[in-house]
Amino acid sequence: MKAVLCKEFGPPESLVLGDAPSPKPGKGQVVVSVKSCGVNFPDVLIIENKYQFKPPLPFSPGAEVAGVVKEVGEGVTSAKPGDRVIASTGWNGMAEEVVADAAKLISMPDAMDFDTGAGLVLTYGTSHYALKDRAYLKPGENLVVLGAAGGVGLAAVEIGKAMGARVVAGASSQEKVDLAMKHGADDGFVYPTGSLSRDQQKELSEVIKAKTGGKGADVLYDPVGADYAEPALRAMNWDGRYLVIGFAAGEIPRVPLNLTLLKSCQIVGVFWGAFTAREPKKNHENLAELVRWIAEGKIKPYISARFPLARAGEAIRMLADRKALGKVVVTVP
Repeated sequence: MKAVLCKEFGPPESLVLGDAPSPKPGKGQVVVSVKSCGVNFPDVLIIENKYQFKPPLPFSPGAEVAGVVKEVGEGVTSAKPGDRVIASTGWNGMAEEVVADAAKLISMPDAMDFDTGAGLVLTYGTSHYALKDRAYLKPGENLVVLGAAGGVGLAAVEIGKAMGARVVAGASSQEKVDLAMKHGADDGFVYPTGSLSRDQQKELSEVIKAKTGGKGADVLYDPVGADYAEPALRAMNWDGRYLVIGFAAGEIPRVPLNLTLLKSCQIVGVFWGAFTAREPKKNHENLAELVRWIAEGKIKPYISARFPLARAGEAIRMLADRKALGKVVVTVP
């Protein structure tokens, strides 16, 4: 079979399209014929050996796929060849075939296309877990989303609206803010890029407060980090929840903890990958809820770019350069 291979750690340009052995399912596993693979920021990190999980070389990036079950392993009764499924694999998804645990498969409705299925698990799974299980987001609360036009950010906007929050979208350009508002955000603002001066950080805090009626954010969703973290934390409401999603701006921030005391607010970590391993049943229930919400029209993954398997490195580069809007997928013929 054909697969995009990481043979040595490096940038997306170091990936190669090559031949790899077709996988065989073990006990409790299935082989999925991949139709579409979602591209996510962890793909940028994993090929550079900077991610929490470190698969042995060679491997394929790609943590979420949609496709058709080709073969089932011993003891599998929940799936059969021909079933349309969504699978979370961690890596190896940018290939014609991939092995997945049968217990983690999500059945795809007939009306759902493969690109939508491949754009669901990581971004929407992360944001759903963050807002539902970590922030306990309530109807009517002010949810502020940074990086609101990216994969997880746009998912947070849609899920926040589905949960009844008032959503304020922050992004690095008006085009991105407009996209977030098109997908349900009630208001939005453009923030500067790069290293922020103290004046720019103060202005960011004031903008967030103004956009939340002077109260500050009840929940702040931050996949950006770096210089944006401290001003965002300064703009929290009393008893607010600041969600640490990731560090797309590159730098892990250090924040003055006295701010949590003054605001009586919380800094809440969100590690969806570990959650799926520790609480697989609850994660499966969450993903099933997301599939229902798509069927009900409450959320709709936005696919902004599609790349064929041979150009998967370009897809990952788009995320590395923070040029992606919504979801990017790699399609497999």
